[in-house]
Amino acid sequence: MADPPGCCRPCATCLLCLYSCQWITAKKEKRRGLRTTKCDCSWFFFLFCVFLFTLVWLYIAIIILNDFHNFNEFIFKQQKLWLDWSLVLLIATAVLITYSAVLLVLALCLQLCGQPLKLHWLHKATGPFLHIGIVGGMTLLAWPLASVIYRAHNTGLKVFLLLAYSAAMIALYLAPLGITSPCIMEENQLPPKPALVGHRGAPMLAPENTLMSLRKAVDCDVQVFETDVMVSADGVPFLMHDEKLTRTTNVQTVFPERAALNSTAFNWTDLQQLNAGSWFLERRPFPSVQSLSHGDRVQATRQKIPSLGQVLDAAKESNISIMFDLRPENHSDYQSFVNATLAVILQSGIPLQQVLWLPDGFREQVKQQVPGVQQVYGRKRLQDEKEPLLHVNLPYQDMSSEEIKQYRQDNISVNLYVVNQPWLFSVLWCSGVSSVTTNACQVLKEMKRPIWLLPSSTYLMIWIVVDCVSFLMILWAFLLMKKCSQRRRTAESETDVLLTKINSLMQD
Repeated sequence: MADPPGCCRPCATCLLCLYSCQWITAKKEKRRGLRTTKCDCSWFFFLFCVFLFTLVWLYIAIIILNDFHNFNEFIFKQQKLWLDWSLVLLIATAVLITYSAVLLVLALCLQLCGQPLKLHWLHKATGPFLHIGIVGGMTLLAWPLASVIYRAHNTGLKVFLLLAYSAAMIALYLAPLGITSPCIMEENQLPPKPALVGHRGAPMLAPENTLMSLRKAVDCDVQVFETDVMVSADGVPFLMHDEKLTRTTNVQTVFPERAALNSTAFNWTDLQQLNAGSWFLERRPFPSVQSLSHGDRVQATRQKIPSLGQVLDAAKESNISIMFDLRPENHSDYQSFVNATLAVILQSGIPLQQVLWLPDGFREQVKQQVPGVQQVYGRKRLQDEKEPLLHVNLPYQDMSSEEIKQYRQDNISVNLYVVNQPWLFSVLWCSGVSSVTTNACQVLKEMKRPIWLLPSSTYLMIWIVVDCVSFLMILWAFLLMKKCSQRRRTAESETDVLLTKINSLMQD
């Protein structure tokens, strides 16, 4: 048996053993008559399909990381268990990518060495996931594809494979012509950096919705402190996001029999007995908690639930605005909540233009009693809008780049939430958004420009280079496989001649 072209026998044996999880020497391979069957080809095709699927999976994973804190909160409310599930997702993805990458590289090397693809059942069961790019994946596919084409005897199959592969690659090569991105622009066209709105303050540096969180947000150059307000049973507005107190306080320890009640069922005296900071160090909702100084840790453990009046005084002193929602809006006493909140705002003496009002309920009443308060709407403008919307506050998923640019041209301030990742902040910056609500103010504060900003000519050149490199690698793969095929046919022809001579001698 001739040695595989371009690959020594020990290397081929090692590759085959790693791929199949069995020690199969070249002699055993010859004795057992191992060959790549149609089933083996089907598994390789499945492996490659999952390879492409991982492209989509990793893309989705990167995007949803920005909003994973909300998912963590949801799981806690359901299971009373706090865990940073984004870390679990990243570890699982890294393990699957590493595992699958090894399988794909082994399969590619085995094809180059002319060895059979005997994938172990364990690999088939786990289903590999890999992502290194569509163009890269399709380029790597050229080697086994060329091998199949040169080995096949069916002309129709060869033509079909070539046409399908060529069509896919041409589509990928021409795709950049239809790709647009907000950050493909000249440097002088870049809009101003979006202002930062602290989501419940600076929740990565301090317990959310506390005075410490507000001060940390001020240190991050945050212009607006975003929070949620509820009203106690005795009419005191206070800061709290959840309807229940279990996630961000020690209510289960102080009032175990009342822990399941809504926040509004407690009076202000009871609320002041609760600790609103120890949970932050115990559950570590963000990895940044581990890097806090000793002083910050001590300060965090001393945090109490602040009243709206205390926060307005701190905001007035720090000269930052405050934007809040009044909850729960379906409460039977909601109108009294509005009245109590407006009374506190007026008593605080804060300049009314520093107050951004989010609740939709009783807007007309708010405009009459405190006309200087800025009205922020959680919706897009309507076609028959009677009054101009000056401020909108929406999830970043609800606004396209084109809409952001149009609102900017119409002098409508757009705030999008919740934006934590620098790449997402960069895209919104290039789109021209006015401000973003963020948990990571300390990270976005340090950004002097978007992560990437490319002129269209540079962007096009990058894609041309990638396409050219990919094309040359595909061309090299087909030429190499053609040469290997010719060598194999020559070796088979010499073997046939030798066998014929031996047979003739034996007959003589």
